[in-house]
Parts: sequence; C-alpha cells; structure tokens
Amino acid sequence: MPPKSTINKIYYFTAFTIWDSDKVNRHKKYIRALRNEGIEVIHGKFKIRDRKCRKCGAYYTSHEEKKTDVNIAIKLFQDAMNDEYDTAIIISGDSDLIPSIEAIKSSFPSKEIGIVIPINRRAEYLKNIVDFHMKMKEKHLASSVFEDTITLVDGQTITKPPTWA
Repeated sequence: MPPKSTINKIYYFTAFTIWDSDKVNRHKKYIRALRNEGIEVIHGKFKIRDRKCRKCGAYYTSHEEKKTDVNIAIKLFQDAMNDEYDTAIIISGDSDLIPSIEAIKSSFPSKEIGIVIPINRRAEYLKNIVDFHMKMKEKHLASSVFEDTITLVDGQTITKPPTWA
C-alpha cells in the first residue's frame, strides 16, 4: 500500500474443510486471530461432489468450495454502493471474479480495483481488466506472520500450531 493509504476494512473469505477435523480446528484458531485484528470473516462452504475419472471411468468423491466467489462479488458491490472504498484490492487469481469486477467498473467508474496474485498462480485475464496488479512473493508472506502466541482482546491466548512454523 502507498504510505498515505488508509485501510478501511479487510475481509477474509473462507470455508472450512469439513472432512479434516484437525484442519478445521487449526483454521478456527486462525480465524479467531484474524477477528482479533478486526478482520471480518465471511464463510462459504464445501460441497461433496461425485466425479467421474476421465481416464478409467471410475467414480470418486471430491470437495468443491462454494459461495466464495459470490460472497466476494456481493461484498465488493455492496461496499461500492455504500461508497466504502475508493480502491479495492483483491488477493486472488480466480478468473470467476471477472464479471463482478467488470460490473463494478461499469457501475462505479471512479472506483479502482487491483489484484494481488497469489504465489504459483497466474491471472492473465484478471490482470487485463483491473486497474493495477502485483504478484505476491514469499517476502510479503514472511512480513505478515502472526507471533507464535497471540493474546486476544478477551485475555485468552492462541498459540501457533507447530505445522505453521
């Protein structure tokens, strides 16, 4: 962010991986830490889906994240309507966001939209429709890590799981 920028809101869009209880517990811990910092968490969900292997024809069960793209699109549009931002920055490389970004740019031409492309992702189509873009790097993540132990507003503490070190 440029030095004179003001961050009004940060949203974290996520869904719990319902098939792995250890992962869910770690994820809940992370969400508590985010909320402690004033970040608004918006939940999607995972849907169990039967798929067919293209090579062998066998069926298998997989999981598909649902509602996250729609939740991002709606929040982006609501906040534009309520004049909550001049510039919105989305951390994603998901091209499913293109129609919502195009709608916002059409309806609110003075609003700027930028993207930060996650590590190991490309986003050529997204890059073509936003006002600016940058690539996330390891150094960005390293400078944004929570401390090993966090004291929450209510006095409770959260300790970073060893797998996050």
